[in-house]
Amino acid sequence: MDKENKNNKTKNNVRKHKKKINLKEKFKNIDTKKFVLTVIVIFLLFVVFLLAYLLFNKYVLKINFENSILDFSSKNPKTVFEVNNVTFFSSCDAKNKTASSTNFTIENLYQYTDMALFIDSPQEEKTLENTLKSVSINNIKFTKVPEMGTPNLYYKNIYNFAKSDIIDSNLINDKLDFTITSDDEANLDTPTLYNNLANPIVLSYVNSNIKTDYTLTDTSSPITYDGTLLKKCGVLLNPISSSLSFDINITNNLDQEFKCTVYLDIPLESAEQSIYDGSVTLKENTNFIFYRYK
Repeated sequence: MDKENKNNKTKNNVRKHKKKINLKEKFKNIDTKKFVLTVIVIFLLFVVFLLAYLLFNKYVLKINFENSILDFSSKNPKTVFEVNNVTFFSSCDAKNKTASSTNFTIENLYQYTDMALFIDSPQEEKTLENTLKSVSINNIKFTKVPEMGTPNLYYKNIYNFAKSDIIDSNLINDKLDFTITSDDEANLDTPTLYNNLANPIVLSYVNSNIKTDYTLTDTSSPITYDGTLLKKCGVLLNPISSSLSFDINITNNLDQEFKCTVYLDIPLESAEQSIYDGSVTLKENTNFIFYRYK
């Protein structure tokens, strides 16, 4: 009898233990489901908020872009300033180191291109709107760097156009500011422009040290200081070809601000000319428009 009671008691204990385990597993399953559901809800809310943010941000960007376009259009109903053409003169020169009856040594063979950029206005009558208060050049980049030599950009007096002289003080580093004048007798040795657009911006591209300490042994024919020196020194045109760009900034006499980015290829040859023949003179039609931004 005692043994039977003992067995019954053991069975009851086992049932109670199993019941506790079942309850624990049941609650555990419930907690797991709640946790998973909570994570899903949070994730869905995050996705909803993210989509709402992206849509709102896209809307704001769209509105800002449309406003900027409208603002730009309102400032530019017509062309006030433009560069319609550029005149180029390309040639070559050298500094000699030693000379004798049998040889000639070049210290610095350099190629130069003078450029005259004519700022114009479609309106013939000069007003406060289409006359100059300030002009500057900046953001100078050599978009194609020559494989031979060292390129630089200089300001040049228009009366020295097509001359090979290099004035070190006229080297443009980062920015060139022009003096604006109405004086008929203005000194153009320094960067100066007439306020009525009467004179062009004149710059000189100089690619120096294309050849250094280079000795010419053929002195049977006279040496000419021009583009023929490139051929005489065995310089191919492709390695010295170059392109550059820069910004021209204008403030007119209404204090409106304009900008134009100019892109130029240095001309070493044309359909009719080659720098090997001595020089290249070229007038190129352009369509550089100044846009008002302020």
